[in-house]
Amino acid sequence: MAQKQLNQAKTFVLKEQDVKRSWFLLDASGKTLGRFASEVAKILQGKHKPTYSTYADGGDGVVIINAEKIHVTGNKEAQKEYTYYTGYIGGLRQVPYRTMHARNPEYILEHAIKGMMPKTRLANAQLKRLRIFAKEEHKMAAQKPIQVNI
Repeated sequence: MAQKQLNQAKTFVLKEQDVKRSWFLLDASGKTLGRFASEVAKILQGKHKPTYSTYADGGDGVVIINAEKIHVTGNKEAQKEYTYYTGYIGGLRQVPYRTMHARNPEYILEHAIKGMMPKTRLANAQLKRLRIFAKEEHKMAAQKPIQVNI
């Protein structure tokens, strides 16, 4: 009799109509880059929910403010470089962290979060729900983001 009860477990399948999406407002001021980016990646993928499925998009949207106030540990500020290729011969460019932080602080967070997501079409769709702002003000009031402290 006990054997029969064990075999009656139901498999949970997440369907698109069952997904309840919400938006979270996160403040990056004073946070460490890698630790903060990993928490944001979890929220985008939906790993913070009990209904998480690897094959379905059940994640929430994230609004990040104060991206310019994020910091890195150790010597990364002096040694970290962002590399890209222009497509031309000899077109390999390397931008130091300090320069990138002065030019485009949103890119630093976006690059870190994107690197922590899986390299799939599903992750590309999840990354579309990420909004990053360098300053305190944001344009996402219509989404009614919930203030969360990480």
